[in-house]
Amino acid sequence: MKFGTKAIHAGVEPDPSTGAIMTPIFQTSTYVQRSPGDHKGYEYSRTHNPTRTALQNNLAALENGKHGLCFSSGLGAIDAIIKLLNPGDEVISTNDLYGGSYRIFTKVFERYGIKFHFISMEQPSEIEKYINENTKLIWAETPTNPMMNIIDIEEIGNVAKKHGIIFAVDNTFATPFLQNPLDLGADIVMHSVTKYLGGHSDVVMGAIVVNDDELASKLAFIQNACGATPGPQDCFLVLRGIKTLHIRMERHCQNGREIAHFLKSHQKVDKVYWPGFENHPNHEVAKKQMRDFGGMISFSIKGNKIEDAKTVLENLHYFSLAESLGGVESLCGHPATMTHASIPKEEREKVGLLDSLIRLSVGIEDVEDLKSDLEAALAKV
Repeated sequence: MKFGTKAIHAGVEPDPSTGAIMTPIFQTSTYVQRSPGDHKGYEYSRTHNPTRTALQNNLAALENGKHGLCFSSGLGAIDAIIKLLNPGDEVISTNDLYGGSYRIFTKVFERYGIKFHFISMEQPSEIEKYINENTKLIWAETPTNPMMNIIDIEEIGNVAKKHGIIFAVDNTFATPFLQNPLDLGADIVMHSVTKYLGGHSDVVMGAIVVNDDELASKLAFIQNACGATPGPQDCFLVLRGIKTLHIRMERHCQNGREIAHFLKSHQKVDKVYWPGFENHPNHEVAKKQMRDFGGMISFSIKGNKIEDAKTVLENLHYFSLAESLGGVESLCGHPATMTHASIPKEEREKVGLLDSLIRLSVGIEDVEDLKSDLEAALAKV
């Protein structure tokens, strides 16, 4: 089954009681049992819900995995993964990552005796220096947020396998349409479903997909025991959103390519971070493991003044100034004060995340309107 067919049909069957082609919203908290313990596979909706089951099966198919698990947010999914660990365990993480991931790692789980190393992963050989007997997890984003760094999933997967370490990849920016980490050697793939999978800025959700049965069982236990599960209405919305994922991503990539080249040639723009450029670090790796380069772009303005960044952001119209990404509408953000404000300034600047950096989530509008919007805003600088 090809991707577009999977997006529409995988894990989804017409409702057997009515023939409804859309998965019903099973808005129920509990299920009647014929006799104690004798039920139809559903007891309580924190544990299982038919709408969520359909979505989980669909997501597993999109990532070429066996088991899908949905959570009430992307951070809920990350929380479940880190709860696989014990006090004294160590995690090697990329040093450029979503601010919420950094926050939960350092402000929540470090308090419970888990140690995190934040390093550059563009050269997989660097990881070996940080591995010891306590290393239990490697955490990577690729492309990273917001510097768009590319990490070689296959190479790091080989390192993880060699040392018996779990390897997890946050695949939010790429989506399963562009990249499938499980196929490249990852053990866990995680998504902020809020973003491209939902695709319409109307739901908050996270997801995990794995192949290993034991790992799936452990994560499902945490999912149920800790209770960060999504409701059936949200699952329905995401199922609906995924049906157009493939055609949305084609347009995101098409528009992203045009906007990236527009910015690169603009006289007021300093640096543009987009993995489709041939001179982008690890561009060849991106070509190898991705099917296209996506719609996420970061850029800075010449002079690198935060005031100039604010001027641009305040004068954009089709690019709405807002948190999040991956919706059909274009969004712009200021990582230093928004998505990555929880990361200390000195840590941000080590990876090139300056106060002047602007991040764009390029939507699926007519690209000429988007370029005109950027042109008008840059003219104010």
